[in-house]
Amino acid sequence: MYTFLPLIALALAPLSLAQGKSLILTHAHKVAVKHSAGLARDLRVAFGGILTTQPSSSSNQNFYCVGSDGEGVNVPSSGNSSSSPTIYGNATSTGTAAPSSTSVASSSWKAANSYSGQTFFNGWSFYTSADPTNGNVQYVDQGTAQSAGLIQINSNGHAVMRVETTPQVQTNRQSVRITTQATFNGGLVVMDAVHMPTGCGTWPAFWTNGPNWPAGGEIDIIEGVNNYTNNQATIHTNPGCILPTTSSTSLNMSGTLVASTDCSAVQTGNQGCGIRSNTSNSFGSGFNGNGGGVYAMLWDNSGIKVYFFPRGSIPSDISAGAPQPQNWPAPMANWPSTDCNPYQYFNTHSAIFDTTLCGDWASAVWNGTGVPGQSVSCAQQTGFSTCSAFVQASGGSFSEAYWEVSSVKIYQNT
Repeated sequence: MYTFLPLIALALAPLSLAQGKSLILTHAHKVAVKHSAGLARDLRVAFGGILTTQPSSSSNQNFYCVGSDGEGVNVPSSGNSSSSPTIYGNATSTGTAAPSSTSVASSSWKAANSYSGQTFFNGWSFYTSADPTNGNVQYVDQGTAQSAGLIQINSNGHAVMRVETTPQVQTNRQSVRITTQATFNGGLVVMDAVHMPTGCGTWPAFWTNGPNWPAGGEIDIIEGVNNYTNNQATIHTNPGCILPTTSSTSLNMSGTLVASTDCSAVQTGNQGCGIRSNTSNSFGSGFNGNGGGVYAMLWDNSGIKVYFFPRGSIPSDISAGAPQPQNWPAPMANWPSTDCNPYQYFNTHSAIFDTTLCGDWASAVWNGTGVPGQSVSCAQQTGFSTCSAFVQASGGSFSEAYWEVSSVKIYQNT
């Protein structure tokens, strides 16, 4: 969730030369380390002081990146976490081994890592540094999260990750951010959730990220803020990765490009290439009201795609654990390899869940309207002039600020 610098565009709603770029990235890295110490997610904070954010065409166009702070996937972990293996093709799993079955349809995609049930949190590291997106949260370790009731495996066998709901706090609220210890290069990430955080002040994300941001690339699979109901998927890369067109039809996707065709973090003010879903059950309260659904991110030689299947419309091959992406309908978002080699601009990724509060994006659009789901501003809805004041005084308002995840599976094509 690192590259969120500011996709503020549709968010209120989408060395020579080499040495120069190197100096920019080096400086950005130093700034980001001061603000975060952690994931690639918020170089956006760093780049905020170096790059000029592209002007938006209307008052409700703001963009953010989940963020990359330049330190890749090496995040602080809880005391019982282990080092992270890297997946190349057939991978080693640190999660629960995927069940095998002769009764499901044949598929060349095999689960290298599977996280579900009582062992869901095995193989994840808990991030405990300051939020790199400047949110009003304190991420806590696994032990603290358990004792505070912020994480659990519920009676349905689902993993739950909450935000602290103490009525009033003086500074930040406790929250959870986890990263897979296993990494992968290419593959298919499938995440089934029945609930995601929603409400004024929230900024949840499910994303993948590589080392040395933005060199390793960032893929924001799910992201949005406040009361938004339409998901935005975004990629952030080194210079050179671009979309060949703005046409959803030509890109063979159902979503809509919200800003630049240039996916470079440096050249777009960390905006990247954001694509917004056209369905109101893809994020927030709309997603939750429908019982959630499945998100899938496919990374192969053809490029990178993000699919969304609402509950009731999930392909049977996914439910059977034998995915057949070649048979799925058009993706929500598509970044073809035409002008962006997916193995040049992306490498060694981990999957990440987090929920921050306010931060660079949710705070910036606190007074905004015009984005699907946000017909009334959060300032008007809550009566608080700032997001941070609301967060500190309104713990009861965050009862819906939680993830409930059935499973995460990372497949490799055999």
